[in-house]
Amino acid sequence: MLKRLFLNDIIILSAIGINAFVIFLLYFPSLEHNWWLEFIDHVFILFFIVEAIVKLKELGWKGYFASNWNRFDFFIVLGSLPVLFASYGNLPDTNLLILLRLFRLVRIIRFIRFVPNIDSVLNGLGRALKASVFVLGALFFLLFLLALVTCHFYAKLSPDYFGDPLMSLYSIFQLFTMEGWNEIPAVIAENTDSAITIGLTRFYFALIVLLGGIFGLSLANAVFVDEMTMDNNAELEKKIDTLQSQISELKEILEKQGEDKVEPTKS
Repeated sequence: MLKRLFLNDIIILSAIGINAFVIFLLYFPSLEHNWWLEFIDHVFILFFIVEAIVKLKELGWKGYFASNWNRFDFFIVLGSLPVLFASYGNLPDTNLLILLRLFRLVRIIRFIRFVPNIDSVLNGLGRALKASVFVLGALFFLLFLLALVTCHFYAKLSPDYFGDPLMSLYSIFQLFTMEGWNEIPAVIAENTDSAITIGLTRFYFALIVLLGGIFGLSLANAVFVDEMTMDNNAELEKKIDTLQSQISELKEILEKQGEDKVEPTKS
């Protein structure tokens, strides 16, 4: 009975969904300390603890921890235990309790394991991150360089955006994301009467948007998407290779049949 209950993915997925809805309700200020909702949330913690115990008994320690998803689930279960104990006693550190309650939210992430082809998606994500390292590094170097240059020239004209290197770094990143690309030069133009300075400022910030926002982020996005979809391309290439080999075999069979028909006529 327990095996059918706790080894059934549909039942576990339903439990995660209901628990997610309960967590959703608990974050309303009027329901934050609702006794019934907290009780249901604790019941689900116990449910997932029993699930881990049943799987450990069924698969054994080696079989259970051989799966990355099982290790992830076990980590979440362990992190949820302090929330359960806090209802029956006071933990010494309130900030620690708040941090540990984040595991209440992490339990929702277990939805991911039920997504179709999630392993191939995660593998593609890992490849995409590795392939994007160089592009992202180059983008960060460009961001860092432009932040220092802009801070040097515009710290006094626009202290709210470029008053120090950190503020400048954030403002240039905003420009990379196409946010405030026209507002920032307008603020600088209001603080100066020089037409040359205004013209150069507009050209300079347009160049930043062009280099970082259009070319830089587009390149990073192209590399990332290309690596993510590589699995689909590889599968398509395999199908094409299989089709070509079948066509080659069919040609050989037809050629042999043609030779067999020609030989009797010669004799």
